[in-house]
Amino acid sequence: MRVRLNQLKRQIIAATTATKEGHIPSAFSILDIVWVLYDGVMRFNPHDPKSDDRDRFILSKGHGSLAVYAVLAEKGFFPAEELARFSTLESRLGGHPDHNKVPGIEASTGSLGHGLPFGVGVAMALRIRKVDRRVFVIVGDAECNEGSIWEAALLAAHHKLSNLTCIVDYNHSTDRALNMGDMAAKFAAFGWAATTINGHDHAAIATALLARDPQKPTAIIAETIKGHGVKQMENNPAWHHRSPSKDELEAMFQELA
Repeated sequence: MRVRLNQLKRQIIAATTATKEGHIPSAFSILDIVWVLYDGVMRFNPHDPKSDDRDRFILSKGHGSLAVYAVLAEKGFFPAEELARFSTLESRLGGHPDHNKVPGIEASTGSLGHGLPFGVGVAMALRIRKVDRRVFVIVGDAECNEGSIWEAALLAAHHKLSNLTCIVDYNHSTDRALNMGDMAAKFAAFGWAATTINGHDHAAIATALLARDPQKPTAIIAETIKGHGVKQMENNPAWHHRSPSKDELEAMFQELA
């Protein structure tokens, strides 16, 4: 499995080289989580992406889009060759995901703090329509500075949205500006069933994602490493929005071989 994930990481890195666009470390931070979601947790049909009999996934931290694109391509939503055109004028794969262009994308995101409120609305709508499907939302730890996140958290708990799971990508990139502290305790105080896991451990991720409290929404605090898998990127703010040089690209490909 790690070999396959490293192949996806190489695709992600290669996708940024032509246009010098994309947030590689943010994508690597969440790639394990997105993979587990699509590989063994969520129900979906790449040949019928709008089927009502599907779980919904929303990437609130839209700048991590390359992780989702790589997994959607791997699962057959669109040809993997499209990754090579990432952020070009002729491509539908933009720096932030576009619901109107990319099959499998449930919400156009990028402005932080919007994905979880959107997910709350989707979860409520599914319950009203008596559609027994789940909604998964990935938010960033820095994104949790947004008040809309906590307004949505209160509303989800009030309505006992047990079909909603929020995964916090806790890569500590915001610690220098504002340390968010014990995120699980914060969500629990807002009425959620909350747990903390290693966000790169596939077994731990799967166990947490498959769990479902019958009366509460679920919060999974995933401890992750920004740029996970490439040493010079890991927890290095200089790489937040940067593409590798030719020499750096070769070194990274060797590390991920």
